[in-house]
Amino acid sequence: MPKLGMEPIRRGALVEATIHEIGAHGALDVTVAQIARRAGMSSALAHHYFGSKEAMFAAAMRHVLTLYGAEVRGALIMAKTPRTRLEAIIRASFTPAQFRPEMVAAWLNFYVQAQRSAEARRLLHVYQRRLRSNLHHAFRQIAPGHARTLTRGLAAMIDGLYLRQALGEGGIAPETAVAVLLHYLDTSLPETPQ
Repeated sequence: MPKLGMEPIRRGALVEATIHEIGAHGALDVTVAQIARRAGMSSALAHHYFGSKEAMFAAAMRHVLTLYGAEVRGALIMAKTPRTRLEAIIRASFTPAQFRPEMVAAWLNFYVQAQRSAEARRLLHVYQRRLRSNLHHAFRQIAPGHARTLTRGLAAMIDGLYLRQALGEGGIAPETAVAVLLHYLDTSLPETPQ
């Protein structure tokens, strides 16, 4: 008989194990057995909770997006101006928790998964829409005539730094990534009083 109350704990352990295994292997070719072993349970139990490896990947992606969303919302609460809103989004995107190797690998592999899975593609589109919406809202107040271009540029730079990190090109530190993007803001925005 299953232990009452264990399902959320075991599902959470499997989600974390999925992220760690993807990070350790740098690819989606991990097996349910590897994920289950890392979570300290059997493959049968992992299948019981998720039904398939793809469902585990989707749950892991939802978890990563939830953590990221919480980081952004927390940072935006403190932001009082459009410029500080942009800085908050940048800083939330590159916190040490978000920019650790297994999370970076998970993001890259979720982009790959989105090419094959409708659920992963939907989740990725949700992330992209929210990121662009938050950026555009701030840029529209600072540089209305250039908001769309600036939004696309900053969103692409955020994703690009993750891609470079995942590919091992330079091993950029989170604070360096933030500095690069803040420099982009400084050189892209019109001179206006904050």
